[in-house]
Amino acid sequence: MKRSEINQILIQAKEFMNSKQFMLPPWAYWSLEQWRENKDDASEVIRNLLGWDITDFGCGDYHNRGLLLFTIRNGKMGIDSKPYAEKIMIVEEGQETPMHFHWSKMEDIINRGGGNLVMELCNSTPDEEYDTTPVLAKIDSITRTLEPGGKVIMNPGESICLQRGLYHCFYGEQGKGTVLVGEVSAVNDDNTDNRFYEPVGRFPVIEEDELPVHLLVGDYGRFL
Repeated sequence: MKRSEINQILIQAKEFMNSKQFMLPPWAYWSLEQWRENKDDASEVIRNLLGWDITDFGCGDYHNRGLLLFTIRNGKMGIDSKPYAEKIMIVEEGQETPMHFHWSKMEDIINRGGGNLVMELCNSTPDEEYDTTPVLAKIDSITRTLEPGGKVIMNPGESICLQRGLYHCFYGEQGKGTVLVGEVSAVNDDNTDNRFYEPVGRFPVIEEDELPVHLLVGDYGRFL
């Protein structure tokens, strides 16, 4: 991805979050200079990879297969005692996050506002293939039974609990608008705890055609 594309996505994301009155911590808006001035005090932010995260999953077509995330809080196993994490995400109409599950993390995904979020679900087998068994999905703590690969359409305010090993992909429902999506989970580690069914690039390769508006979590090691 080009840095100029990432910068434009960030500008639009801030506008969308403001329109939904979802406010981020002050350091979300720091410039590169502010990061360098405050990096010692912000060591937990850097160490636990809090902040902006934009990916096209290596496909080169962000608006069809991609995701914007902001990790608001997160622990780090063996370093601190915080056992939980929280993210906010922006999902466009038809913008897919591909099928994957987590070995360790259990999470709730919440439609915080905007359009509808479509979630496709499938159990996994011990060898990490798609299973043919029915999926027991908990929507706002109410159990629903789905066929393998079945869909759940989540309206604003609705949530789903995703167990470990449950394959899931999601995207915004066409014609319903961009979705503001929350995640509440156990500690998150995107470097080791994502099992994508098809190989993808979780973090983008960035072409630096201009300076960053804000740093991504993958930028901390390069710029700080």
